[in-house]
Amino acid sequence: MEIKIISVGKTKENYIQSGLDDYLERLQHYCDIKMIEIEPEKIRGKPTGAQIEQIKKNEGKRILDKIPEQDYIIALSVQGKPMTSEGLAKSIKNLRIQGRREISFVIGGSQGLSREIMEKSDYTLSLSHMTFTHQMIRLILVEQIYRAFKIINGEPYHK
Repeated sequence: MEIKIISVGKTKENYIQSGLDDYLERLQHYCDIKMIEIEPEKIRGKPTGAQIEQIKKNEGKRILDKIPEQDYIIALSVQGKPMTSEGLAKSIKNLRIQGRREISFVIGGSQGLSREIMEKSDYTLSLSHMTFTHQMIRLILVEQIYRAFKIINGEPYHK
């Protein structure tokens, strides 16, 4: 199975990058996983509503350019549906059973995801009702994907 995590912006904090590297290495035993970073739009001053929509649209186009047509797309959004770790494992397992071999998780920039991304997504996931930085969400997501594969394979996971 191939999993892509497509996110706007770079991971700047060393401690987050260290955590990502650790989980990405662990995940190599279960799937082909790639982190794809999209260049964010430059924001000057306080953008208007129309400017925010244009920022999201431009970032969304760059995101969609990285997603092959056959991928199952999971957009991360505060408006999404929450899921347990077991639920994520079951979803990934069911996608494999259905013959889906590629999943793209999409994390937007500071302004969120474009309407085009939300419409194209197969599922909208909320990782928490709390607010986290986009960098932290990457780490939380990668850890949850790792946990899902441990659950799928019946392996213990307690860290």
